[in-house]
Amino acid sequence: MRHRVAICILLVSLLLPVTVRANETKQEPILIETYQSDVTGDGQNEEINLYGILFSPDTRYYRDIWANITGPEGESWKINYGGGYDPTIRFVDLNHDKINDIFYQSPTGGSGGIYTSFLHTLANKELLEIPLPEQPYVKGQFEENFTVSIELTPNGKPIVMDVKSRAEDYIRLGIYNKEGKLLTPTEIMVDPIAFFEPIKISADKGYGLKSYQQISGAYHADQLGTLETLWYYENDKWILLQTNWNPASP
Repeated sequence: MRHRVAICILLVSLLLPVTVRANETKQEPILIETYQSDVTGDGQNEEINLYGILFSPDTRYYRDIWANITGPEGESWKINYGGGYDPTIRFVDLNHDKINDIFYQSPTGGSGGIYTSFLHTLANKELLEIPLPEQPYVKGQFEENFTVSIELTPNGKPIVMDVKSRAEDYIRLGIYNKEGKLLTPTEIMVDPIAFFEPIKISADKGYGLKSYQQISGAYHADQLGTLETLWYYENDKWILLQTNWNPASP
């Protein structure tokens, strides 16, 4: 018995370095992209190198992503972004201080088309994160006669959507009977904001953000439409300029 234990220990000790070396190979950082932009406001471009570590050699998913920023005089900063696919950085002045901000996005890979998004400023060589906007109030529910109501503001007029074309599915799920009577009070599904797009508001105002947010019915694939909201950063906060409802095709 002692000989068997000794043999097992020897085999483990022999295999361990191989396992460690394999893991070390997987963890080798990859240079994804190199950018040049003046993000400090000193009139000189910084070099921004976007790095990632793949989860495994046969996947496009990065388990760790970060940016190394180097100034012309040797200063350096690092921004950690977590995991994701196909990361990109855009340089655009979103807080309107005449200096490019660092806007990062990366798909999470989920079915909802949701992206990981970050916004940072390095103005005057001080690295700060700017929180991205969130919808303050959106909710909705199924109503009588195969309709759905969507409320964008607490006291605003709700959007009413006819969902008769999906009646068979909702009857099967027990939400309605065949006559369209609501059997089970059911809220619709409101996803978080999935994606942001920098968009020019005007020549005087500069850039804002446009957000896209999916609204679904009884389940996630039962897409009702998308909320498209325009945001503008002013006095250290995001202002909601307008929200448009873009219904999905029947």
